Amino acid sequence: MKRFIETLKNIWKIEELREKILLTLGLLLVYRLGSNVVLPGIDPESLTNLQNQADGGIIGILNAFTGGAFANASILALGIMPYISASIVIQLLGMAVPTIQKMQKEGESGRRKINQITRFLTIAITAAQAPGYIANLMSQNVGVTISPSLFWFTSIIVLTAGTVFAMWLGERITDKGVGNGISLLIMVGIIASLPQAFLQEFASKIDRGGGLVLFIVEIAVLLFVILLSVALVQGVRRVPVQYAKRTTGGRTYSGNMARQYIPLKVNAAGVMPIIFAQAIMFIPVTVLSYAGLESGNANWLVSMFSDIQGFWYNFVFAIMIILFTYFYTAIQVNTNQMAEDLKRNGGFIPGIKPGKSTAEFLDTVLSRITLPGSIFLALLAILPAFAMVAGVNTQFAYFYGGTSLLIMVGVVLDTLQQIESYLLNRHYDGLMKSGKLKGRTVSAF
Repeated sequence: MKRFIETLKNIWKIEELREKILLTLGLLLVYRLGSNVVLPGIDPESLTNLQNQADGGIIGILNAFTGGAFANASILALGIMPYISASIVIQLLGMAVPTIQKMQKEGESGRRKINQITRFLTIAITAAQAPGYIANLMSQNVGVTISPSLFWFTSIIVLTAGTVFAMWLGERITDKGVGNGISLLIMVGIIASLPQAFLQEFASKIDRGGGLVLFIVEIAVLLFVILLSVALVQGVRRVPVQYAKRTTGGRTYSGNMARQYIPLKVNAAGVMPIIFAQAIMFIPVTVLSYAGLESGNANWLVSMFSDIQGFWYNFVFAIMIILFTYFYTAIQVNTNQMAEDLKRNGGFIPGIKPGKSTAEFLDTVLSRITLPGSIFLALLAILPAFAMVAGVNTQFAYFYGGTSLLIMVGVVLDTLQQIESYLLNRHYDGLMKSGKLKGRTVSAF
C-alpha cells in the first residue's frame, strides 16, 4: 500500500503526465455526461420499453458499449461503434485494395490519409444507422413532443453529430491524453454499468441464507478470471532472431550481442473474433423474426440462437470464435512481410533459411500458438453463460468474460504501460515491483 501511494505521488510530480491524466479524465467525464442527454423532442418518461429492450441480446451488447446511451435515447446513442465499424472495413479493404495497401506503407502521411477516409466512412455509416435507430424508437412507443417529420430530421443530424463528437473526443485523448482514446470510451461505457450490477448481485445474495459467503466466492472467481484474461492478453511466444550486425543507440553489435526476439502474440486477434461471432449469431434470429418464420423448424432455430445459456448456442458460438480467431490472425499478422523485413535488415532465425522458409516457420509457430489461444478465448466468451447458470445476476455475469472483460483488461494494461514508460523515463520506480509491465498490449480494436 505504501508503495502504491508513493507511485501515485511520483505520477503527480510529473507535470506533463499529470496534465495528460487530468485532460483524459475531463474528456471522459464530458462523454459520460453526453450519454445522459436525451434527443430533442423525446419525453424521457416514455423510455421504459426501450430500456426493457436493452436488457439482453445484441441490443444489450450495444447498450453496454455505449454506457447506457442507447437505452436512454441519448444524443450519443450510437456511440463510437460506427467508428469501430469503419475501422474494421478499412482494415479488410487493406487486404484487397492496392491504393489502401500503398497508404499503409507510406508511414505517417499514409496514416493521416487512412484516418481521414475512416472519418468520412464513419459519418456515412452513422447516417445510415441513425434512421434504423429512430425507427426502433418509434416501434417502442417512445413519446415524441414535436412533429414526426421534424423529429426524424433533427434526430438524424444530432445522432450523426454525436458520433462525430465522440470520435473527436477519442482522438483528442489519444493525441493529448493517456491511452487509446477510442478504446477508453468503450471501456468507460462498459464500466458504467458495473457498480449497479455489483450492488444488485450483492443485494440478491444478502437476501438469501449464507449469501455473503457465496458472494465472496463469486468475487474470488471473478478475480481469477481477470488474471486468466491478463495472461491471454499478455501471452507471447518469443521467436529468437539474430542479425549479422545491429546498430542501436549509436553502437554496433554483432553475433550473440545482436540477438533479438519477434514476439508473436498468443491472441493476436484481440476481441474481434467474439464481436464477429456475436454479430453472426444474432443474424438468424433477426432474419426469421422479421420474415415472420417462427414456426416448426424455424421456431427451434430461433429458440436455440436466443437461449444464451443453452448448450447449442454456446457450442456454435465457441466454434465460430475459434474459426474467426484464425481468420483475423491471418489478416493481422503477415508472416511473408515479416520474413521480407528480416531478410532486408540482415536478420535471420537461427537454423532457418531466410525468405520463404522463414515465412513458413513463422506461419507454423503462429498456427500452433493460435490454437490454444483461440480455445482459451472461446472459453472466456462463454463463461458468462456458466455464471448465469450458477445463479449470478445477468448484468453482473457479463463481467465474467466475453468482450466486456477482454476490452477492460486490454485497455487498462495499455494505459498502465504508457504511465509506466513515463515513470521509467523520469527515473522513478515503475508500477510493478519487478520493473516494467511485461510485453506491450494493443488497443481493444
